[in-house]
Amino acid sequence: MSQKTAAAKPAAAAAAKKTPVPETILKAKKSLAQIQTDRAAARLVARKKNATTRRTVLKRAEKYASEYRKVERNQIRLRRIAKNSGNFYAEPEAKLGFVIRIRGINGVSPKIRKILQLLRLRQVHNGVFLRLNKATLQMLNLVSPYIAWGYPNLKSVRELVYKRGYGKVGGQRIAFTDNKIIEAALGKHDVLSVEDIVHQVITVGPKFREVNKFLWPFKLSSPNGGFTKKRLNFVEGGDSGNRETHINKLIRQMN
Repeated sequence: MSQKTAAAKPAAAAAAKKTPVPETILKAKKSLAQIQTDRAAARLVARKKNATTRRTVLKRAEKYASEYRKVERNQIRLRRIAKNSGNFYAEPEAKLGFVIRIRGINGVSPKIRKILQLLRLRQVHNGVFLRLNKATLQMLNLVSPYIAWGYPNLKSVRELVYKRGYGKVGGQRIAFTDNKIIEAALGKHDVLSVEDIVHQVITVGPKFREVNKFLWPFKLSSPNGGFTKKRLNFVEGGDSGNRETHINKLIRQMN
């Protein structure tokens, strides 16, 4: 009996080998293998692209740092020349402004409301960057009692973007947790990282409009120590209006 069983096993194995595999299973295996191959190739391409992007971002950051140092040294040199010759150095005209809404708009005219909406200052303590030109300066003068604004420096811009920076992605407020978020939204404008955003803002570069539109209005905190007199202009000892370079102190109090 055991010999018959032993003889039947090779016959059963041979019959199993001859059993055809369904075509659907063969197609599924082939499709799965192709998917795995495509995924591996895509991962390899993505790794190479990420490495290239990282090198590009690093080189740009070094270039920007060198550019900032060069501008700062040039400013110091010109101030020293003016001081040694007994003259005053006229600072270059500011191209960038930072505007903070400090008051509500209950009972104000529709025109003021509309200007604040155009400036994207829909809430108290919201802040935005602004290109300074004749049109924007006229708008700022009209809403001067409701805002505090001035000329931010590099340190203020960098602290705002890194600490309070959010982007508008699909109508959503997304934090800058990864440069890939910026690359996905602004890569077509050759803006790949947070440092690219800072550079475009501080220099009011050719892509400033796209970058500023991408930046969500900054949500700032109440200033340490509070405001003094919101209804008075800054030159009168109050808080509203143009603070020029003194806006940097207020940014640090609210950031």
